[in-house]
Amino acid sequence: MTKFTVNDRPVEYRMAAETPLLWALRDASNLTGTKYGCGTGDCGACMVEIDGEAIRSCLVTIGELEGRFITTIEALSRDRSHPVQQAWAAENVPQCGFCQSGMIMAAAVLLKKNANPSNEDIDEAITNICRCGTYPRIREAIQRAGRVARGEAVLSAAPPPGIDPGDAAEAVPALTPKDAL
Repeated sequence: MTKFTVNDRPVEYRMAAETPLLWALRDASNLTGTKYGCGTGDCGACMVEIDGEAIRSCLVTIGELEGRFITTIEALSRDRSHPVQQAWAAENVPQCGFCQSGMIMAAAVLLKKNANPSNEDIDEAITNICRCGTYPRIREAIQRAGRVARGEAVLSAAPPPGIDPGDAAEAVPALTPKDAL
């Protein structure tokens, strides 16, 4: 059994130690914001924060994580108030959305370390692949989030979801069981 902390909660996975963190998060913890993209560490869709570092969760096994602290996109900000999430919406970064959670996690880790990154710093830290090619908007969103984090700008582009994630399915008719209608 492997014990570590995910999103400020202690977890104990009864899975093989060589199980990639990606699958433990998605399958055992139902934290599906961390995406499976390539499985080889190239795309970055599965990026999470591990002890303050942006790490591709498909490349690290749960056996390597004993006693460590993992943060996924679900814990970045439940109300979408994190500067990166706000800037992402303000700069209209989203397209297909597949890369977003990994990209946002990588950007959040970068800004924790360097709230005033240059374009070169961003290019070095954000090696994720965006299938839609929104790299100029991604760079501007990170710069804008940095300004917010430094207190040089205020941003409120993304409203809170307005519903608890646990109640979300009840508000979507297609996901509501027929006998409940």
